[in-house]
Amino acid sequence: NKFQDFSEQLHRGVHNFAAHTLKIALTNTAPSASNTVLADITQIANGNGYTTGGTAVPNVSLTETGGTSTVKGDKVTFSATGAVGPFRYAVLYNDTPTSPADPLIAWWDYGSSLTLAAGESFEVKPSNLDAGGTLFTHS
Repeated sequence: NKFQDFSEQLHRGVHNFAAHTLKIALTNTAPSASNTVLADITQIANGNGYTTGGTAVPNVSLTETGGTSTVKGDKVTFSATGAVGPFRYAVLYNDTPTSPADPLIAWWDYGSSLTLAAGESFEVKPSNLDAGGTLFTHS
């Protein structure tokens, strides 16, 4: 699911996928397509393996073919040292820009709320791949 403001911020030059840090944050509150920045998202509680602000997506890359851009990245793993959650949504955002700060890109709905117990982990795997999976395309 794409946040509506992402298209505008993309055209305003806010996002530089070659140099910026993309992160995934967790929430149990359904995002709205009209949300614009991370501050609009109610994240789950900090601690036990979850850090407020989420976790960086490793190895983000951008390619373009035939007018369609593809942004890829490796999986993000959240490892619980105690109870984490509940959460249902993983939110992708750009952690680098300061104006607007932390603009939102997209989110995934896992269909039901999850709670991790100590020792459990949760992976956000773009295109269900460990490495180099598609986060999103834009044309």
